[in-house]
Amino acid sequence: MAGAAVLVVIASYGRGYAQQEEGGRRLSLAGTITDNVTQEPLAGVTVLVQGTRQGAVSDARGAYRIYDLPPGSYQIRFSSVGYEPVVKTDVVVTTVRPATLDVGLIVRPAKNDEVVIRPDYFQRSPDAVTSVQTLGSEEIRRLPGGFEDVVRAVSTLPGVAQVANGRNDLLVRGGAPSENLFIIDNIESPNINHFGTQGSGGGPLSFVNLDFISTTTFSTGGFGAKYGDRISSVLDIDLRDGREDRLGGKLTLSASQFGLNLEGPATDRGQFLFSARRSYLDFIFKAAGFAFVPEYWDFLGKATYDLGPSDKISALAIGAIDRVRQFNRDAEDRFDNSRVLDNSQDQLVAGITWKHLFDGGYISTTLGRTLVAFRFRQTDTLLEPIFSNVSTEDEFNLRSDMVLLLDERSELSFGAGGKTIGFDAAIALRAPGMTIDASPSRRFYKGSAYAQFAYTFGWGMRAIAGARGDYFSGIDTTFYPSLRLALAQPLDELSSISVSAGRYYQSPSYIWLAANDANRALKSIGADVVVLGIDRTLREDLRVSVEGYYKRYSDYPASLTREFLVLANTGAGYGGADEGFASFGLDPLVSGGRARAYGVELLMQKKLSDIRAYGVVSLSLNRSLFTALDGVERPSNFDQQVIFNLSGGYQFSEDWELGMKFRYASGRPYTPVAATGDPGFGYLVVSQYNTLRLPASHALDLRLDRRWPFPSWNLITYVDVQNIYNRKNPNPPRWDARLQGPGESDTQIGILPSIGISAEF
Repeated sequence: MAGAAVLVVIASYGRGYAQQEEGGRRLSLAGTITDNVTQEPLAGVTVLVQGTRQGAVSDARGAYRIYDLPPGSYQIRFSSVGYEPVVKTDVVVTTVRPATLDVGLIVRPAKNDEVVIRPDYFQRSPDAVTSVQTLGSEEIRRLPGGFEDVVRAVSTLPGVAQVANGRNDLLVRGGAPSENLFIIDNIESPNINHFGTQGSGGGPLSFVNLDFISTTTFSTGGFGAKYGDRISSVLDIDLRDGREDRLGGKLTLSASQFGLNLEGPATDRGQFLFSARRSYLDFIFKAAGFAFVPEYWDFLGKATYDLGPSDKISALAIGAIDRVRQFNRDAEDRFDNSRVLDNSQDQLVAGITWKHLFDGGYISTTLGRTLVAFRFRQTDTLLEPIFSNVSTEDEFNLRSDMVLLLDERSELSFGAGGKTIGFDAAIALRAPGMTIDASPSRRFYKGSAYAQFAYTFGWGMRAIAGARGDYFSGIDTTFYPSLRLALAQPLDELSSISVSAGRYYQSPSYIWLAANDANRALKSIGADVVVLGIDRTLREDLRVSVEGYYKRYSDYPASLTREFLVLANTGAGYGGADEGFASFGLDPLVSGGRARAYGVELLMQKKLSDIRAYGVVSLSLNRSLFTALDGVERPSNFDQQVIFNLSGGYQFSEDWELGMKFRYASGRPYTPVAATGDPGFGYLVVSQYNTLRLPASHALDLRLDRRWPFPSWNLITYVDVQNIYNRKNPNPPRWDARLQGPGESDTQIGILPSIGISAEF
């Protein structure tokens, strides 16, 4: 009854605020078209709604508007003389608010011979030629088993391994979860997940609201000189602006949380976005009798303001509050909680960006701040503390990037940035073989500068060369220069071949430098990466690509006391006593670890078009091998040699859609536990470190969506069933203190049905 009352209120509210009308026409779709490189607005671009006779032409400000489209999903074609035509899919039009679609077109240099110009469903990045995929918000939203989470969506792309279904650790091409760069609206963030792992980059669920995401660009290798201080991947998330016509919003009850969105005009030249979300997992955990419950809140606010035709300013703030509560009602609860690392924390990502356009280019400057306050705690069965870590990582970041289009064939980009980092901690550890009581307080500084030049030759080859330098005051060797090179050559109008090579560096995590002053002698981790790929467009909406890669790591932090341990094998999980608190890097460390990773990846992608089916098929054949101080080369913890993903769906009508996702991964390595094992490392049998493998894991997820359009509001519902045939994929066995031996192997969650309800107004 309460839900029905809410919908009645929404419907009544919506009647007073019908979607914007102009001259009796209902505005359905609007946006701005710019040059992808210079960001200058493009006039005279033809915009066509495919399958209809409706369209528009952009004006002098690059703006276009299309009216009176029936509710549904559309493909929009953009074309202009001198630019590559592009088609954008999954543009959802409703009666509630105008859809917004901003597009950047890529210059098509004049060639010596004429070729057939086809609209591109798979627009390429102008500054990277290998290993880049772009996803829109609708492609992310409808993924079965994805919880409408951006990180879970990119985890189905080639080269990404997965340790557990309940985690968002990105394990890219043999790398650790600490090796990924996250950027939100030009603001670098150390992590974008609730209950994040310190010094790493994972967690169970993202705190970025999908409703506000415009596009997501994910690069798994060969990224340009603009990006640094990470060696495996870049996840770049662009948020859209708020609606311009009136106040509107959305109420959502999803698989794991409920929330409220609001957006609208702030002034005649500005807009805002706001959301607040809360998990309800604590209610489920309590009802199920768990000894602990996680709960979280997150908040997102963004405001944009046009200072003039050439200047725009935007401000963003995201806050996340994560808490773990324990209920030690009896001895059984105390035993269960003794195996849980309490990971309560507060996170902030905030910044202000100013973008200025000028003739032939633009400059973008961002002042950002990120703050993470961690409160880790683990106790024994008598509630005596084993480990405590109360620490704060507080970063202020200033960066500026400039792009210049020198002529139709060449462009130059360069930039610089600096960070000041405050790190404070109080760390206490009482474990077999290791006792620590430290209260480090540090001030670190980082700086970077880069330059990159791109040129397209008359025969179509595109070459990109870049150089970068990174500075970090926290270690003895402070400066690291690197070079990047990429080439792409069209073979014909449907195929191309590309190659990229470069050196990448990543500074050690701050927590690794905290407990032991000798760890300041660590070096930045180095990675030499080569990628070779070929792709072919089979039809306008269908593309296939094959890529091979080789990565060679050097100077990875390795433990002096546990000579089998390289920190690349840590960070994917909640940590704690079972792994000897290894991910925190509290051991005395040296840069003596090395590794190699290599593989071949196949990707076939079908975009939604006049054929109402869409999907992605990916197959990855990988190896990832690490060598610690004992000189033994072993498989990494994340060495899944075969990964297969199949996801897709079919739109039966504008109201009904069915999606599926199947994932298979060969078993990852693990180490047995025994009474003779290392007690400081969860009783692992070190002599058999990563010599055994789990069985293969696989699962099938299904999702059914139903849209209910009303004159002034929309209702969106879905049923999502994860692991529909109830496959219980095993986890590695754990030490059982009561049995003084290996306990039964835990299994991941079996079949998991959920529903989602959203009301847009």
